[in-house]
Amino acid sequence: MQEKPTRYFIGIDIGGTKCAIVVGDFEFKIYKKIRFETKTERGYKELLKDFYKHLEELFIEYTKDQVQQIGISCGGPLDSKKGVIYSPPNLPGWDNVPIVDLIQEKYGIPTAIQNDANACALAEWLMGAGKGTQNMIFLTFGTGMGSGLILNGQLYAGTNDLGGEVGHIRLAKDGPVGFGKAGSFEGFCSGGGITQLAKTIVARNISEGKVVKFVEGIDVDKLDTKTVAIAANNGDLVANEIITISAEYLGKALAILIDMLNPQCIVIGSIYARNVELFKPHIDRVLEMEAIPSAVEVCEIKPAELGDTIGDYAALCVAINANK
Repeated sequence: MQEKPTRYFIGIDIGGTKCAIVVGDFEFKIYKKIRFETKTERGYKELLKDFYKHLEELFIEYTKDQVQQIGISCGGPLDSKKGVIYSPPNLPGWDNVPIVDLIQEKYGIPTAIQNDANACALAEWLMGAGKGTQNMIFLTFGTGMGSGLILNGQLYAGTNDLGGEVGHIRLAKDGPVGFGKAGSFEGFCSGGGITQLAKTIVARNISEGKVVKFVEGIDVDKLDTKTVAIAANNGDLVANEIITISAEYLGKALAILIDMLNPQCIVIGSIYARNVELFKPHIDRVLEMEAIPSAVEVCEIKPAELGDTIGDYAALCVAINANK
């Protein structure tokens, strides 16, 4: 029989498709995990009922008095100080929801919230690739390009939770659109951005009468980053051109971050973590040209370690970090 902790933490992960509640301890050991569908069309009040139902069930098995903190991870925009969620794109109808007050008042348990990029940064810092560092940058590099900043041993969220919105940085006058801006960091370095880039480059090659082998038999409109990465790993020249462009802009953005923040470590998730061999040589070359050498020397570029489990730990780490 699994031993129960005498003091534990609860993490609540609110996603546009799936939600989760996890119970864990200071050692990041997870004792129980509950997953359920968000079903956003129901509105936030109905989803909160689901959370309350599952929390009540947990408190039968785990004594509520032993809960030290509840942590919430949710896509922004939100205000972590006020504990309010402001209309996230993936949660329609969640307009000015005072989620922290609602849960704190119902259960009498201290509650904290962070946007999902900050929550993932905490997870990689406390128990992943950035463990033991004082200054770390986490980059999501997934569907979008989000970031979380750990500076001087603390999460830095900025004046109104917009610290680390690096995806909005413009790296070129034009290019794929990300974060509503053409040529942005997110445009060049995200799943959506690389897909745009791929479609443009493939269409150009086809219009010039060139054969693009990796799209043969594929609807170009259905191209995605995974298809490009697989082809690049297999040596396809056009796919490698696409990845090279993304990797070079990633290197330029990393050079800016390294020069500005002088981190010990930059942890990059998702697309980079799955394709380090494709990206790293280009990044290293660009950093050598663009960044302050002594700052590059003390900064490790690492793939995220937590992989698909990061969502299980992110909200838990918000709770643990808030309880320090």
